[in-house]
Amino acid sequence: MFINKKILVTVGLLSVVVFGAMTSITPKPADEGFKNLKVLPKNITGDQLHEVMEEWEHSLGVHCNFCHVRDEAAKKMDWASDAKPEKEAARDMFKMMNKINQKYFHAKKDSLGMIMHSGVNCNTCHRGTAHPEVVVPEGKRPGGPGQGPGPGAAPGQPAPAGAPDKKE
Repeated sequence: MFINKKILVTVGLLSVVVFGAMTSITPKPADEGFKNLKVLPKNITGDQLHEVMEEWEHSLGVHCNFCHVRDEAAKKMDWASDAKPEKEAARDMFKMMNKINQKYFHAKKDSLGMIMHSGVNCNTCHRGTAHPEVVVPEGKRPGGPGQGPGPGAAPGQPAPAGAPDKKE
């Protein structure tokens, strides 16, 4: 049996180079997680974060750019930026919702620290609108029947139905 020494030396050197290259590759540092999370858990997964953001998006009837800014230089969204005040408002609303659920609905938190079951959520008030309008039910307006729409009513809003006309 004849073994070519050149082939044997080449395969040996190639093995050393490949083995050396594989051992010198430093593993990528573990993902540092998401940046600038202030009310959501730091150890939230990408899928969980996406689920929360979609719930907010649908409850408010908005898209990502309602709270997040686009970095035109990088041609992508800058998720960590706090440039829009709507993002801080969303954080405040999330904290308020959690406090309501804990105090009045005795909601428990899961392993991530997220409320598991809630009595109220974003959709409770927003119902698909970014800025829900405060509406006073008919007949419950300040000033009572026959006294006009009251200070809480929108300008040009008629007096409650059944209110007597003011004629002298």
